[in-house]
Amino acid sequence: MTRTHVLRSLVVGAAAILLTGVLSTAAPVSAAPDPGSRVAADSAGLSLDGEPWWPTGFNAYQLATDWSVNAGCGAMVDLDSFFSALPAHSLTRFNAFQALAINRFTGQLDFGPMDAVFAAAEAHDQLLIPVLAPQDGACEGDVFKGRQWYVDGWTAPPTAPALLSFEQWMNTAVDRWKDSPVLAAWELIGEPETSTCTDAACSWWTRSCTPDAAAVLRNFFDSAGAGLRAHDSQTLITAGLTGGGQCGSQGDEYGYLAESPFVDVLQYHDYGADGVPLPGDQWNGLARRIAQSSDVGKPLLVAEIGENAGSCKDIGERATSIETKITGQRSAGTAGALLWAFVPDPRPQECTFDIGPEDPLWQVITAVRWPALGS
Repeated sequence: MTRTHVLRSLVVGAAAILLTGVLSTAAPVSAAPDPGSRVAADSAGLSLDGEPWWPTGFNAYQLATDWSVNAGCGAMVDLDSFFSALPAHSLTRFNAFQALAINRFTGQLDFGPMDAVFAAAEAHDQLLIPVLAPQDGACEGDVFKGRQWYVDGWTAPPTAPALLSFEQWMNTAVDRWKDSPVLAAWELIGEPETSTCTDAACSWWTRSCTPDAAAVLRNFFDSAGAGLRAHDSQTLITAGLTGGGQCGSQGDEYGYLAESPFVDVLQYHDYGADGVPLPGDQWNGLARRIAQSSDVGKPLLVAEIGENAGSCKDIGERATSIETKITGQRSAGTAGALLWAFVPDPRPQECTFDIGPEDPLWQVITAVRWPALGS
């Protein structure tokens, strides 16, 4: 660790103590989820209906797209076809953004498209992780969430076209779907980071990372998590961290965030290391993240695994590569694997992460899942 890292850690620790003191004055909320949810987490991993569960599945971000109602986020999906094709008790992560619950014709809340996702998953007994908002603002106006958003922007009054603050949307979504038998976990933000924006567009090359970035992100997890738990005492909360050294979760900061009493499942997102089970370095690599999660007795889900194929690689070659990766990750102690990303309209003439309905990766998620079908 460099001198800069040491100084940064000291500042983060001091800020954490201050923020913890602030939190301690609030009314107590039970941090650990109550028994009752079908999905549970502990140091051994995930369980479903009381039995060990090592899930596989897809990110299918566009499931709630319905152009007859909302502005959408990607192509429309035949929900029954998608969920019926999955292996039993698979796990699907999808966008449950406020923008997808706004009727583009009336400008009012319309839960129909998201209700349809939950209903189709229930009809086929599949499991879901709804992501309540994106870090980069994709499909929600493309406004990047900078450090200040995590300080107080998430509770601030909404700006058009949003109808609710993030806090209000979180509470609304949780109250509506918390009793669904297919709800595996809530994810507050997909790939959160507390970069400080220095221009209106928050371009990546103009962002900075302040010494208190991890403390700010931890305070968000603690505060928003407590708010969510007050509405839903049973469902797991997963931190949608990229895991590769982003602002607020670099190095030891990831472990500090993992200690939040309102984080039940950690995440890592795996890109750019085709066929390598444990990518990354000793500070921010997957092996380090597995160890940090294990240190706090919480499972780590590799919630995004993406490899390009199409014009740049045969989809069969990609399937073999990803199977090697997942097998090695499970042996190393991960808690499941989700692939990025299913789309109903893959582009075989382009180099993309697209996984279409006929992709051999469908066979891979069946082959590597556990328990195996029929066991």
